[in-house]
Amino acid sequence: MAFNESDQMKHFFEEKPALLIIDMVKDNLDPDHPLPITPYAIQITAPINRLIKVFRKHQWPVVFSTDAYYEEDFIFTGRLKPHSLAGTRGAEIAAELDYQPGKDTWLPKRRFSAFFQTGLEKYLHEKKVTLCALAGITTGYCVLATMMDAICHDFKVVLLEDCTAAYPETAHENILAVYRKNPLYPLLRVESSSEINQGL
Repeated sequence: MAFNESDQMKHFFEEKPALLIIDMVKDNLDPDHPLPITPYAIQITAPINRLIKVFRKHQWPVVFSTDAYYEEDFIFTGRLKPHSLAGTRGAEIAAELDYQPGKDTWLPKRRFSAFFQTGLEKYLHEKKVTLCALAGITTGYCVLATMMDAICHDFKVVLLEDCTAAYPETAHENILAVYRKNPLYPLLRVESSSEINQGL
């Protein structure tokens, strides 16, 4: 018997999902001191916040994973300038995001992936999570690193096309195009927030 697309969607979302929101911090969303990514990051806050409400309604985990670097870190010995430094205001979750400390989880990270020395894998397994929905910035770096680590830790993944962003925008679209058709489907999917919302 054929396994059609609607059957796949139904099967795919018989899951325990978690929403992982990557690097939506004050340094990256400050309109007074904008970075190239800033307008794109601001643009995705509304769909992220709508999805947060859906996850809270179902009591599914909402995790904010944010850069918490040190100025002397190896990654700043190249072209990348120091930002989101641990303990500074710029490394805090941006006010535009609907973060609620009593309900959500905040896991600062030392490198690109949300799984890097944060205890995220253990946390998700304790919550019996089977699927990670990825939001935030930037698509080609921290979001992508988190996506790959999620798969490597045996979590299914939805890369949320309208809740992630990169600069330039063509970089974002090119990465989405790579993963729209991939050999890991349906373990790894590219979906919009409205599509995942309908599935959930």
